Amino acid sequence: MMEPKDGGHDSYRRKIKTRDQLREIIGPRPREKKVIMCHGAFDLVHPGHVRHLMYAKGKGDILIASLTSDAHISKANYRPFVPQQLRAMNLAALELVDYVIVDEQPKPLDNIAFLQPDYFAKGYEYTGAGIPIKTQEEINALNAYGGEIIFTPGDVVFSSSRFIEEEPPRIAADKLLALMEAEGVTFEALRHALDQCRGLRVHVLGDTIVDAYVYCTPIGSSTSKTPTLSVKLEEQVDFAGGAAVVARHLRAAGADVTFSTVLGEDARKDFVLAEMEKHGIKCLPVIDPTRPTTEKAAYIANGYRLLKVDRVDNRPITDKTVHQFSQALAATDVDAYVFSDFRHGLFSKGTIPELIGALREGPLRVADSQVASRWGNITDFHGFDLITPNEKEARFSLADQDSIVRPLALELYKRAGCKVLILKMGARGIITYRAASENVRAFFTIDAFADPVIDPVGAGDALLAYSTLSLRATGNPVIASILATMAAGVACEHDGNTPVTPEQVLNKLAAVEKRIHYA
Repeated sequence: MMEPKDGGHDSYRRKIKTRDQLREIIGPRPREKKVIMCHGAFDLVHPGHVRHLMYAKGKGDILIASLTSDAHISKANYRPFVPQQLRAMNLAALELVDYVIVDEQPKPLDNIAFLQPDYFAKGYEYTGAGIPIKTQEEINALNAYGGEIIFTPGDVVFSSSRFIEEEPPRIAADKLLALMEAEGVTFEALRHALDQCRGLRVHVLGDTIVDAYVYCTPIGSSTSKTPTLSVKLEEQVDFAGGAAVVARHLRAAGADVTFSTVLGEDARKDFVLAEMEKHGIKCLPVIDPTRPTTEKAAYIANGYRLLKVDRVDNRPITDKTVHQFSQALAATDVDAYVFSDFRHGLFSKGTIPELIGALREGPLRVADSQVASRWGNITDFHGFDLITPNEKEARFSLADQDSIVRPLALELYKRAGCKVLILKMGARGIITYRAASENVRAFFTIDAFADPVIDPVGAGDALLAYSTLSLRATGNPVIASILATMAAGVACEHDGNTPVTPEQVLNKLAAVEKRIHYA
């Protein structure tokens, strides 16, 4: 017997059922009321879907919309665009749909056999060139108990993928709300987590980079014989970047920070040490007079980067220096260690085992291995609690340039042996993998929250810092991922490598919350 429909603002949510609940509601065959089931991804519910569902509803009394779960959608990269919780709610909100179920299997065959719908509806496009193998499998499952397949008319065919690629809808806040509701996370919990980050003790080890922004005014070509651009120097602004800005992000968030790094015997060393002291960071540098402090200068005119000039020495550090760092790591009593690897000599196959071996048991272990002009491998930091690579770094680490992002992230998660993986996808946000359980999904995605994007350089450093602190404070990968995404969004909205403060993250959260409430 069909369950009565409840009134109220979100009665449609009550349409979303488990398969056990659904079988109890519809009862066994033969039924007085005919049950028809449709199955698909329904990534964006568009007119083609509505026509399909309307036709199916006309052939039965009870319409069940079955969704492919996120884990089994692999039609294109960065899909599904809409997570399964929100896809389920979108279908449940349609009056003509009676029930919605999320199918956790790659094919609907098990649920067809379990629920035994009287009819199973397919789009007409699935018969255009004969019956496909997958459709034949569905027909066989229906024939096993006497069910029938119905093909809906195919006069108009729409593609979710085409809509998404041409103009993705702006539903980042809606997707975030769906995740938070599914995980029981509130905005108040996010704000409280930021408070919990204050006072945590963190030891950062990594490569310092002085980021120099050299602002110029174009004058023109200096000669008619060569394509040489002539510019007038206006000013130079220096930032303590690389692992140094990770330390500064952590400090800005309220952490007690110790920073170990290699510096040269030069003016840039003095600048870095002064910056660390000014911001209350305890710096334990190893001064190597044989190598310069790394500097990367960007020459900028009218908002465009004309040229980058790097002063670097990428030779591996000496055994003596490795030993000095190991002693410093072992001597500090902290809540978290952060290895910030830019592959400028500090981390290598030879140094990483000894540096990891010096870490105390108990503190959170976090690593980020960035790929720019140098190649690092995030899997070198095996067994860490948290790693935060981007897609390019993941592909390099796995020697995989072809897989779509979700399977790529899953393979890296397994290969790295980490507890939590936050894979950065640039303007598309992040995907996080964690240990799955009966009540916890293995992965989830969060869209980027940067508006407008002024300078994306350094967003990953902010993400690293805030994910480290919030994961250590709460133990919750969802809270850590959300706060890290908000911090990265703030970083993108400002020029230069400037630390993100909790107040800025709170303002970003407030803006998102307001957008959700308004919607």
